[in-house]
Amino acid sequence: MMPFMRTTLTIDDDLAGLLKERARELGVPFKEAVNRTIRAGLGEAVRARRGKTPKTKPHSFGFRPGIDLDKLGQLADELESEAFAVSTGMSGDPPRRQRSRSRA
Repeated sequence: MMPFMRTTLTIDDDLAGLLKERARELGVPFKEAVNRTIRAGLGEAVRARRGKTPKTKPHSFGFRPGIDLDKLGQLADELESEAFAVSTGMSGDPPRRQRSRSRA
């Protein structure tokens, strides 16, 4: 026997009527009709979610040999940084910070 959890569930009147009718048709207690209905609904949701597996279509992007596609994000960041530096007039090497002298 499966372990069970006792809980309070608020069901709309129209659903309660349908569940009671279903329980009478099947000759099972009301809680059994509720459990069966929930299991059936969850099973349909799982089946609907699985669906077809998406297919991946390969595509040649025309990159030259030797370009590391795993580092394209890094390249984009570097190009963006250079463009920002040029637009703000900060091109060239960044200025070095002066070390503060200790007052010992």
